[in-house]
Amino acid sequence: MSQSTLNRLTTLLVLIASFVASIIFVILIAKNVSVVEHYLRAIGIIGPLISILLYGILSVTPIPSDPLSVINGAIFGPVWGSLISWMGNNLAAAVEYTIGKGVNVVTDFDNQKQKLPLGLNKFKPDSLWFLIGVRFLPQFGGKITSFVAGIYHVPLIKYLWTAAIANLVGSILFALGGYGLLQLL
Repeated sequence: MSQSTLNRLTTLLVLIASFVASIIFVILIAKNVSVVEHYLRAIGIIGPLISILLYGILSVTPIPSDPLSVINGAIFGPVWGSLISWMGNNLAAAVEYTIGKGVNVVTDFDNQKQKLPLGLNKFKPDSLWFLIGVRFLPQFGGKITSFVAGIYHVPLIKYLWTAAIANLVGSILFALGGYGLLQLL
């Protein structure tokens, strides 16, 4: 077996194992949401750190992290909830970008993209409109942006600063929403 085939197989196995482990973890959390909420609130400074790590875990699943941002706003308040959500969303963006780079390796996308129909082989995923704008599409915009940026090898620094800007706006909005919901209840 050649080294490039072994690299592709290893990358594929890591992607599959990460996805399966994350799905199991998310199912366990979903069945115990009130326990997780209480736990995050009760454990002090470790709570926000665990919440940030949850974003990284959710990033390898098709499950959006928006509800977690709402929960952060409700639990930690609008300022801390926004900050925690922003850091978590940036972690998730970095993980998703890395997965996109892995998909590029597994599929040999650099060679395959020349065969894409409808002029998609000329697509410019490093444009600011794409990197910031698509991230604002509800639920999956961030995941799509991250994966595509990784697959197309958008320069990491450009990707990270554009993700940070869009994530800040989204984190503030969702955390404020969660805080507002808590005030209504």
